[in-house]
Amino acid sequence: MKTDDLIRALAADCATRPMSLRRAFTMAMIPGVAIAFSLYLAILGPRPHLLGLLAEPRFLFKVCLAFLLVALSARLVLRLGKPGAEIRRATLLLAIVPALLGAGILAELLSVPAGLWSQKLIGTNALVCLKSIPFLGLAPLAAILFCLRQGAPEHPALAGAAAGLLAGAIGAALYATHCPDDSPLFVAVWYTLAITFITALGAIAGAWLLRW
Repeated sequence: MKTDDLIRALAADCATRPMSLRRAFTMAMIPGVAIAFSLYLAILGPRPHLLGLLAEPRFLFKVCLAFLLVALSARLVLRLGKPGAEIRRATLLLAIVPALLGAGILAELLSVPAGLWSQKLIGTNALVCLKSIPFLGLAPLAAILFCLRQGAPEHPALAGAAAGLLAGAIGAALYATHCPDDSPLFVAVWYTLAITFITALGAIAGAWLLRW
């Protein structure tokens, strides 16, 4: 092969190189999150005096916990999108979220009279929570699954579950700024149920869409 032919072959190979998983993730998440945010604004919207609520510990704890779950689950998704990637550390880091939530529940139980525990747990918006978080997570879930198809997940169902977890976390982060129930007891039950639902949906979709 002549030198010119070799150069042309290498240039053609570079031109057809597939997009990296991280870049595909970023490009897919922009429209996915934008759609979720638009639906949030159109249907729910933020609570009144949202900035003032940042001084309220329960509200701040709830929102920060949701965004922490977004960050940690995104890390796991990117790991699972690559064959042979080590996921143990990313999986263990996720345990930070339930550990912090457990600490928040303990603080709530110590600071709130026992007679009010059930009221704090049931809250005023449980059904809206159960519907809204999965609904807001649908567009991000579709975007994440599309992104993972650009990779090569070894375990499609597990990768799909991670996609569902991230999508649920995004939905929870948006919904948290609308939800009037800030108690960690409420978050532990209803947010968890809603995120679990979309995580299971992601696992089912991933097992079908992410097969090699």
